[in-house]
Amino acid sequence: MSNPIYLALDLPRLDAAVALAQKVKGHVGGLKLGLEFFCAHGHHGVHEVAKVGLPIFLDLKLHDIPNTVAGAMQSIHVLEPAIVTVHASGGRAMMEDAKAAAAEHCKVVAVTVLTSLDDGDLNGMGVGGSAHDQALRLADLAQEAGLDGIVCSGHEVAAIHQRWKKGYFVVPGLRPADGKLGDQKRAVTPRAARDAGASILVIGRPISRADDPVAAARAIEATL
Repeated sequence: MSNPIYLALDLPRLDAAVALAQKVKGHVGGLKLGLEFFCAHGHHGVHEVAKVGLPIFLDLKLHDIPNTVAGAMQSIHVLEPAIVTVHASGGRAMMEDAKAAAAEHCKVVAVTVLTSLDDGDLNGMGVGGSAHDQALRLADLAQEAGLDGIVCSGHEVAAIHQRWKKGYFVVPGLRPADGKLGDQKRAVTPRAARDAGASILVIGRPISRADDPVAAARAIEATL
């Protein structure tokens, strides 16, 4: 089985991001590039990171009218991403158009509820019920729209896996047992997420900000 760990490479300097990816590539299965990286380095940055030789996950969280999202999806074909994210809250039509516009071998996954949000945050935005319930509702919508899978916290992945047996589940916001939560409110350990049915594990700061990123990546890999 391939390594499910995707390293979040959201660093401000391209040379530092590439150097880190080169260091840990033997202990991760892919590289996640988010908005911070993409806004700073664009297509050129993605091409440079791709030279490391690992699958690229473009975590762009596209969210707009269907036509705009479809156009954005088509514009990144040249980057050959393995995975791209959209927001499930964009609605079924937007997700359908995103999937239709994606490259043949690109998985399109929908973000349900960000791991930085909890029940109180959702209530403040006028969303009724718990974060768990909202994640399940949006996962059902993504499945109906024909997407490949969803992004959710480790707290919801087991329940969603029961409803979507063949779904592709991306779990971010992971922290080792002794790790600091930072801005994550619904975090679990990488092993707990994997046991619950996660397909890939997105890990950033516990590796990228470690004194020894290689040792940190190796330690996490050893728990799986």
